[in-house]
Amino acid sequence: MTVQEIKNRFRIIGNAVGLDRAIDIARQVAATDLSVLITGESGTGKEVFPQIIHQLSPRKHNQYIAVNCGAIPEGTIDSELFGHEKGSFTGAHDSRKGYFEVANGGTIFLDEVAELPLPTQVRLLRVLETGEIIRVGSSKVIKTDVRIVAATNVNILQLIEKGRFREDLYYRLNTVPLSIPPLRDRKEDIILLFRKFATDFADKYKMPPVKLNHDAEDMLINYYWKGNIRQLKNVTEQISVIEKNRDVNVNMLGQYLPDNTSVSVPALFRPEQTGAGGSEFTERELLYKVLFEMRKDMVDLKRTVLTLLENEDQHLSMKIPGNAQIIHKLHQEVENSDDGHINIHPVKTTSRPINPGSAKDVEEALSLEDREKQYIKRILDKHQGNRRAASKELGISERTMYRKIKDFNLE
Repeated sequence: MTVQEIKNRFRIIGNAVGLDRAIDIARQVAATDLSVLITGESGTGKEVFPQIIHQLSPRKHNQYIAVNCGAIPEGTIDSELFGHEKGSFTGAHDSRKGYFEVANGGTIFLDEVAELPLPTQVRLLRVLETGEIIRVGSSKVIKTDVRIVAATNVNILQLIEKGRFREDLYYRLNTVPLSIPPLRDRKEDIILLFRKFATDFADKYKMPPVKLNHDAEDMLINYYWKGNIRQLKNVTEQISVIEKNRDVNVNMLGQYLPDNTSVSVPALFRPEQTGAGGSEFTERELLYKVLFEMRKDMVDLKRTVLTLLENEDQHLSMKIPGNAQIIHKLHQEVENSDDGHINIHPVKTTSRPINPGSAKDVEEALSLEDREKQYIKRILDKHQGNRRAASKELGISERTMYRKIKDFNLE
């Protein structure tokens, strides 16, 4: 079955590269019994992928059970997952099979797996290692053959460092990692999804579908979407129900987008989850680094111009009109800068006329995105193309570095 056929079957909307990649991984791993750990932000649609894996696997005719680990109280979760014997605790009037017995031969989807308490994690690790379970209140070992697909929207590596998740269980679950991209990384899909939701709600509420004008589409595309697809669906439904005008403009749309953070520099705006230690910079901080580099360059340029003008005053027999005022102004700007620590290398005197306004021209000629590209290229060159070392110096994740290299054609 092709990726497009899977999209049609499971009603998946979108053509983003990251989405297609996730579907392709699910398709390839389905035929195996390997454990899969699905990661992605809340609202990205992680729950669809375990169904893809199950329906395309040899287990498709057996049970598929989805368990929300975060919704089951800690005191009863062992009983729910592994079953219990009669009288094992107050209220246990009968013996009961757990999900792992019921789903024998099938698939269990453990959503929000990071919410499992530590004692339950130990039991789950045993299932993964030996295929054995023991009911609560029993000593009898029961064999079970279950394929486990887990999902989380948190950084489990950070939980491991805090002692809240077992490292051995993480590596057992993460045999095949599958990452679902956030909606802001699927800009080309946002309008498609809005139109699909608008059509669905029009049918549901028996009214014409809402439509976006061009500016409203741009606003929707550049919105950050912390709640991802779920948030987009809710916004579409609110507009469909509340607004009498079926043509949506920017003013109307803005009322439904809380903390509207329209992205003016898409390549630099997207914060990402940090690594295990949480010490890596976000891309916004990378932007600050680029801006600081630009500021240092501007101070260097002003000092260079100042040096050249002073040298001309010293070496030319005839003073240049207005030079004194220009030199005085540049002295003030340099002295008032916070970059007094910058080393200025000697500049050779030239008789070529210097245009003091050239600093502004240089600043305007290079866009922020160009400067980011130059900055990343310089760090890569410094480390002779070593992406890991370059990403460490830049303070961004290796995944972000790979994407930047691809976006800027720095291969």
